[in-house]
Amino acid sequence: MSPYTALMFQGSIGVVGLVAIFVFGIPVDIDGVSPGVAVFGGIAGSVATYALIMMLSWLPGLLRDSLETQMVQLHRFACDYSWPALIALSAFAGVGEELLFRGAIQGWLAQHVHDAVAVVAASVLFGLVHYLSFTYFVLATGLGLVLGTAYALTDSLVLVMVWHGVYDMIALYCLRRFPQFFGVRVG
Repeated sequence: MSPYTALMFQGSIGVVGLVAIFVFGIPVDIDGVSPGVAVFGGIAGSVATYALIMMLSWLPGLLRDSLETQMVQLHRFACDYSWPALIALSAFAGVGEELLFRGAIQGWLAQHVHDAVAVVAASVLFGLVHYLSFTYFVLATGLGLVLGTAYALTDSLVLVMVWHGVYDMIALYCLRRFPQFFGVRVG
């Protein structure tokens, strides 16, 4: 997939989320924390989340073995794009996917069911959309739970957008720069 197509795809996810928000009149919380706290909290949260997932992946047999094929595919993906394209894709994913999953889906569900149910349901959908294997689905759903909970607690869609985008940038950087950490053999 060309970088342009990938960016258009990620951008279209955000458009779908925005359209759903406006069509269904879903209230979106963006000002639960100050912009500085949203940016700092998003960066800190993404670093902590990524560190936790890395620590879990280093435990023998827990994640590494079941994610090896996906890591090879994601390493190829990361190497196929320039750094500016990867940064743009991470930003577009952070904004677009959070508009759709936290803003539109979780926001709509929160109007009709308990917040906890809304977080879980939006997170499972997030995991399904990222399905590469059962283990990857579990990790993506877990990340969705973290982002959904952060959104519910802070009332800041900006915070989870930054969190998601920076998380993706860290993941792509590490996967491209240090593939051996993920069991990917290069060369």
